[in-house]
Amino acid sequence: MDWYDASDTAVPRAGLPTVIVLAAGRGERFTRSGGATHKLQAPLAGMTVLQRVLRAVAESGLPCHVVRAEADDGAGGAAGMGDSIARGVRATARAAGWLILPGDLPLVGADSLRRVAAALASSPVALPFWNGRQGHPVGFGRCCFAALARLQGDQGAASIMAAHRQAGTLCTLALADPGIVADIDTVADLARAEARLAATMPTLGAC
Repeated sequence: MDWYDASDTAVPRAGLPTVIVLAAGRGERFTRSGGATHKLQAPLAGMTVLQRVLRAVAESGLPCHVVRAEADDGAGGAAGMGDSIARGVRATARAAGWLILPGDLPLVGADSLRRVAAALASSPVALPFWNGRQGHPVGFGRCCFAALARLQGDQGAASIMAAHRQAGTLCTLALADPGIVADIDTVADLARAEARLAATMPTLGAC
């Protein structure tokens, strides 16, 4: 087990939001597209998809809590993203805030996590975008605890974001990180992520 897989929960740090990594979904689209394993366990440039996400979180310096499937979730997955978010937030009830990060975003950058976390100092909800596309993680301040803790179903925290958008208390961030929208849903997505990583990795023997 790699060092960034050693624990599902890091000790909360004063003033810092906790990254809730969602790793309880079934990943059925990936297997239907030809994947031989759960998408979070799929190999990607020497690591699994989930390991790459956890490495980015570790590099960000933010505390982390991983929400995994429970034995009674049925068929290896939680009832919905809302249920997973609520479970993670309730498990980290003392956190200063939360960054909700799906576990299938292996190209997300540590600096993007830090940018969203910093935005929570002045806004209760922080929503990142890349090239006009909404991405993750979405940040929520401490004031959102009650609403997050009672989420259910497949819509995630969309209702909370809508309420804050209507109230004018949602902050949008334009980030130069395509990794915030590069989720792995199919084998083709995984191949594209592999190609992006190969294009950015130094060539052996290069100066």
